[in-house]
Amino acid sequence: MITGYSVATLVVFIISIGFVIYPVSIPTPRRIPRIPINLTTAPILAIAILWAAQCLDPAVIRGGIVGTDGVKPYNILILFFSLAYMAITLDITGILQSAAFWVSNKGGSNGWKLYSYFYIMLTILSICLGNDPVILSGTAFLIYYTKVAELNHISWLMSEFAAANTASMVLFVGNPTNVVICEGFNVNNAAFTAYTILPFIACSVFCFLALGGQYRNKKYVPRKLNHATDLDARSVLLDPIGACVGSFMLASALILCLVVSFFGIDVWKISLPFATAKFIYDVAWDHYRFVRKLPMLGRGQQGPEENGVPSDDVMLQDAQTLPDDSSRYRQSPPIPTTDKVNSIPDPVVVNNFSPHSSKVFAARWRSKGIALHKRLHAHFPTFFTALPRLPFALVPFAFSQFILIEALSHQGWIDVFGTWLLRATHGDMYRTIWLIGVLGVILCNISGTNIGATILLTKVVRAASPMLSDQTIRAAAIALAVASNIGAVSFTFSASLAGLLWKGILKQKGIIVKQTTFAYWNALPLVVMMVVGLSVVCAEMAVLYP
Repeated sequence: MITGYSVATLVVFIISIGFVIYPVSIPTPRRIPRIPINLTTAPILAIAILWAAQCLDPAVIRGGIVGTDGVKPYNILILFFSLAYMAITLDITGILQSAAFWVSNKGGSNGWKLYSYFYIMLTILSICLGNDPVILSGTAFLIYYTKVAELNHISWLMSEFAAANTASMVLFVGNPTNVVICEGFNVNNAAFTAYTILPFIACSVFCFLALGGQYRNKKYVPRKLNHATDLDARSVLLDPIGACVGSFMLASALILCLVVSFFGIDVWKISLPFATAKFIYDVAWDHYRFVRKLPMLGRGQQGPEENGVPSDDVMLQDAQTLPDDSSRYRQSPPIPTTDKVNSIPDPVVVNNFSPHSSKVFAARWRSKGIALHKRLHAHFPTFFTALPRLPFALVPFAFSQFILIEALSHQGWIDVFGTWLLRATHGDMYRTIWLIGVLGVILCNISGTNIGATILLTKVVRAASPMLSDQTIRAAAIALAVASNIGAVSFTFSASLAGLLWKGILKQKGIIVKQTTFAYWNALPLVVMMVVGLSVVCAEMAVLYP
């Protein structure tokens, strides 16, 4: 039964989503930082308001953290962070940049050949590593590459974003939304890949065709490059041993996670030990190189600047292969991703004020903290480079979304939405596929990223499950998997955490992509992928459940 508390809960939920899409900061008096209301703080503030208004109780909050209906939020986050750490530390070795250089050399001066090769490379890497590490490293590379090669950056960056987010639907670990679906619908992890591989292939191929159609003008992708260069791929592979060990451990973890899913074992019990072992290896390997004074992540190499960190304008030039054969084996500085190894500032020099001054005392402790962090960063660069790149904003946001949707369920809204789903589809499998798929894409834009959309629609389908066949429930799960991944290639940056990350990297590098520009270039690929992907899901279900 819908009550005033139910209406208040829904209104607060919608308002919190509005602040996720359009964050604001509240002005404060002097010397007090502005109060941000954004993806991290808005859902938490909404929970506090609902708790104060007695629209939810501690049991609802506990249900949102521990999980209900087979969905375990802590399981999802532990799994995602474990694999994210292994993927990010693998990227730090320079293996992704080395792969990009190798692909660039293979493409040569043919613009469309190079464009195709980059699309394929980014797709393959995103299948193996997930979209976030590829966007972190790939975006920075393409920014500098298009600058040096004098290319229009928008066509290459939009292609990268589409490829990375489409490919993340293949493995259950490719996107947090996939894990939510596997948990919520009790889909085996290996079976998830079997269901999504054909929709992925169709979406990826037709997405590339759509991109090729809208970037057919040679000002976006020239037929022949004016500045084709031969890049030394080995020069940016900073840690070959670490790359081999990291690749082996990540591949082993993924394979074991797929195997144990057949036995009903929580996959975080596999991924967490592997991540812990990788952390121990990173610390031990960095310590060994530090003690032996071996180069670490570009340290100790000849570069254009004294500290070994290259300036933005000379990065790709320094990686170009010179006519002399010996230059192929020289060390050149890496292309940075979103942070630099030696980016920690020098300790603050504190003036000699009164020793009893609280400001001086605080400044001294801050100076000591900065100095300690700088020493640790120099000693263990792998961990301290990876640490700020981990998606910590996902933790409060994901738990908050689970709690808010649990509050909607507590107030009866999920049952109402489930009833509406039954009335709209009459339990028909194909209607359910199209309704869940289209709603999934739309809600990615208006319900606080694709994570919020996936949690909400998973709950709605489960609420309607007593009146749906097992085949229809499974079809809805696969349609939602397709929608939640391609929904990131959408109209708003906040449709996914990857979109917000991508926007932040571009802004940091001085490239501003407007919301309207983002929506304009994504519109055609998104519509094409939605139609093709959901059509393939319908075809799969027709074959599996005739």
